[in-house]
Amino acid sequence: MSKKFFYSMTIAIIIVCIVGFFAYTLHRFKRSGSMIYGVSFSTEYANYLGFDSRKVFNTIIHDWKFSYVRLSAQWDLIEKNKGEYDWQELDWMMNEAAANKVNVMLAVGHKTPRWPECHAPDWIDYSQELKHKPDLERFIKKVVERYKNHPALEIWQIENEPFLRFGDCEPIMAEELQEEVAWVRSVDSVHPTIVTDSGELSLWRKSAKAADLFGTTLYRVVWNKTMGYWSYDWIMPAFVYKAKLWFNGRAIESAYITELQAEPWIPDANLLDTDLSEQFKSMSLDRLQKNIAFAEKTGIPRAYLWGAEWWYWLASKNENTIPDFIKELKK
Repeated sequence: MSKKFFYSMTIAIIIVCIVGFFAYTLHRFKRSGSMIYGVSFSTEYANYLGFDSRKVFNTIIHDWKFSYVRLSAQWDLIEKNKGEYDWQELDWMMNEAAANKVNVMLAVGHKTPRWPECHAPDWIDYSQELKHKPDLERFIKKVVERYKNHPALEIWQIENEPFLRFGDCEPIMAEELQEEVAWVRSVDSVHPTIVTDSGELSLWRKSAKAADLFGTTLYRVVWNKTMGYWSYDWIMPAFVYKAKLWFNGRAIESAYITELQAEPWIPDANLLDTDLSEQFKSMSLDRLQKNIAFAEKTGIPRAYLWGAEWWYWLASKNENTIPDFIKELKK
């Protein structure tokens, strides 16, 4: 994050805060009840941390009792070779979800959750503009056709923060995103679509109305090379999220927090090689409780916690404070 970008975003946030103040004082947005908590899960990240992804998923739905889960149809895992599809792991999770009455938000596209953000298979050719487009369309439609009638499916997520320049990704244009949403709707006109964006680094002008629903991230303590650890506590009050929804004409009832920070944001290092003392600088039980309390102040009705694989890793190290809290969290 460059200083120039930071200053520009600070000015934009101040403007939004002013707008938000009026929206807030006029009670434009009111809470409609208790927040529902879901969780995001990545089989690849669970495997990276050294675990059997199925055991982690079972812990999520059986021990921690989450009823809302966000999964990915990760392109490079499903279509490693062009035209050859391996649905085994995703089928298993979807079937387990259905058997336990768990509702799934399923992400599709070439930019889906978890680093490096874009998950296109190695055989995709990005050397010529949009040359990959027919392959992407075919894959998305294959995924939608396979799961559109699945009892666990609740929502289609189209790409992940498509306009945020983060990770190892080719940029996605607004027109491309509109086409992808149309591809999904052409196969499944029943289930709603959602497009997500950064809660901290975007005003949501291109994303807020791109689909039936809108999803935002919510991070409070981050790290980057320029500024080190950075907290949004002093500059990003809860009504900023309400204000940006109002500013973009999006009803709060149709917005979700799709990534609520519940794992550390560490310096550029392997988590497995990072001391717990360093990890706890950006995520501890106290910070997690603050993040949850802050999320509830936004009035947004549902939040998907980000960090299930890390909680499982903590438990494997007999660090059970956070996993025990998650287990008791009212969902």
